[in-house]
Amino acid sequence: MRALTERELNRALLARQLLLERAPAAVPEALDQMGCLQAQYAPSMYVGLWSRVEGFRRQDLTQALDARTVVQGTVMRTTIHLVSAGDYWPLSIAVREARRALWLRASRHVATAGDMEVAAALVRERAGEGPIRRSELDALVGRDRSIGVGLWVDLVRVPPSGTWERRRADLYGVAEDWLGPPPTGLTLAMATEHLVRRYLTGFGPATAADIADWGGLRPADVSAALDRLDLRRFTTADALALFDVPDGPLPDAGTPAPVRFLPTWDASLLVHARRKGVIAEHHRPLVFNTKTPHSMCTFLVDGAVAGTWRYEKGEVRVTPFEPLTPAVQAEVDDEAARLTAFHR
Repeated sequence: MRALTERELNRALLARQLLLERAPAAVPEALDQMGCLQAQYAPSMYVGLWSRVEGFRRQDLTQALDARTVVQGTVMRTTIHLVSAGDYWPLSIAVREARRALWLRASRHVATAGDMEVAAALVRERAGEGPIRRSELDALVGRDRSIGVGLWVDLVRVPPSGTWERRRADLYGVAEDWLGPPPTGLTLAMATEHLVRRYLTGFGPATAADIADWGGLRPADVSAALDRLDLRRFTTADALALFDVPDGPLPDAGTPAPVRFLPTWDASLLVHARRKGVIAEHHRPLVFNTKTPHSMCTFLVDGAVAGTWRYEKGEVRVTPFEPLTPAVQAEVDDEAARLTAFHR
């Protein structure tokens, strides 16, 4: 099998994350290509799409949320993600049992599975009257249980909460009411296969452990799905097995990579993508640390994190980790100016 270098894996990731070239895609299609988008902080979704979608405007995402073609929900790793409406149910079903088991282990003194089923029934009944606020959830089932009740009744964040205009995501609806029920016949095995393909589309080629880490699944479940799928196979330079979708792009290692700005929590920087070389290990503490557990906003030069940025006093200000050449500095400044205009 062909062994892929870190540089080749880096360019494959950038291409699939739409960071080599902005795509002329609608928001749902862009999210499917990327493998969805983390969304703990609402503006991060907008910046993440701005860096990837040609001509993206803030209203494009807000309108898609209103139209229910995309949705925010707690999916992989009990983390808020922005996904297309078509991806919501397969991804949710794929991770449901693993997420419940994890929550019950961590909250064994709070509630049993039976307790959470009762709490879920209360939430469904109340949500039938309309969107429910976080404070109402806390009052209805208790604060400790409200944190986990969304694992027993699928909840989505209802706009205008969780948007650029109203950033606090504290308004919820039942997913079946907001999007309709899950597709008939969608099994756990089918949903897991969908999750695996979606990860490889957005982040491949990858190991089984990478996929399991991203999805919050057991490696054995991921390996079983990989065995059922028709996939390409490669290895890393140190002989680890890599899997990939048949048509995933593999650009040449020398493909130029433009300057790109990434928001907090961008998944291309997280542990599952470590072997792609997007962030040097000696820079990781500058991006993720106890003061910034959500990560700093970063910018890429030649496909790797080269510094951080922040929007402050009406403009995007950059802090490189190391001195930049004049040509690179000019490219960074140009992209920062465009991002400043996007914020205003």
